Amino acid sequence: MIGERPGTGTVIRTVVPAETGTVVALHARARATYYPDGIPQDGTDWAAVWHAAITRPDGQVLCAVRGGRIAGLASFRVPEGADADTVKLFQFHVDPDHWRTGVGTALHTACVEQWRADGHRAAVLDVHVDNRRAQAFYARQGWTPDPAHPPAEGDHHLFLRFPVRGE
Repeated sequence: MIGERPGTGTVIRTVVPAETGTVVALHARARATYYPDGIPQDGTDWAAVWHAAITRPDGQVLCAVRGGRIAGLASFRVPEGADADTVKLFQFHVDPDHWRTGVGTALHTACVEQWRADGHRAAVLDVHVDNRRAQAFYARQGWTPDPAHPPAEGDHHLFLRFPVRGE
């Protein structure tokens, strides 16, 4: 799973703690694209959040590297209190400069390979309702609305599900 993706010029590997600043910057660039009025400033210390994800022993943060630079990120783990058969994709971002270049597809493929190796049956995520580009990407990868979490009025996120083991 970790290594060069043949024919893509993309290497998938685990993020290391020293790269937290790079990860935070990519995350901010990607999120800025679906908040037309700017990213909400809710006091979240994203450097601390990402560092915790990167160093968490029961989670994983993968990156897609292209041209020697991190071009995509994926953070996932089994959510606390959830069934071990289900993994949650907490963060998935591609640097806007690398959209539609195959980085996201290569990173998603690596995630699915890891989820299968870890024995997960399904994956879940939530995506911001205004992030239509991400919703289209997830639909192309096989994600569908999560029947266990239908949208409610006023929700800012849609809940999606992916059949890791072909549910």
